[in-house]
Amino acid sequence: MDGTALYEAVAAIFIAQMTGMNPTLGQIIIISITATAASIGAAGIPHAGLVTLVMVLETVGLPSEAVSIIMSVDWLVDRVRTAVNVLGDAFGAAIVAHLSKDELRKLNETENTDFEMNDVEKRKLLEIENFDTIESFDTIEEKLALAARQPAPDSGSPMMSYSAQAGRVKSRCVEM
Repeated sequence: MDGTALYEAVAAIFIAQMTGMNPTLGQIIIISITATAASIGAAGIPHAGLVTLVMVLETVGLPSEAVSIIMSVDWLVDRVRTAVNVLGDAFGAAIVAHLSKDELRKLNETENTDFEMNDVEKRKLLEIENFDTIESFDTIEEKLALAARQPAPDSGSPMMSYSAQAGRVKSRCVEM
């Protein structure tokens, strides 16, 4: 997003100067705000900078046909924009990690590491397990105890499918 916003603002000012228009301070501010807003909306779209540049040009009364001047170098500039975007995201992540370092350390040092499932979660998991297996269990602890007693598969044997592990030839989802 950072690279696209910068690119659109600079390209709009470049096009304005190429067409003989010298943008005022108010127009430069409008270009900057519009370019930033347009880059937020088109962050995940490849080559969306050209499309949103037309919108930026229209806001200050520049001809949208002037985008064709930028098209010839956009493929190269797109790579630089991506590098700026990645660098900006990396800096943002590093700043957040640095600022929350103490909170994360305190969270890791807490004594309460009891992450026991509540009863609703256990019931839902039991319903899924009873649907997917031949055996029927009253509690999820029974299912876990049975799973703990079964020998672990050796690493040399091929992995079994979930249906084969459940003792079925085909999945019950296919039968529905």
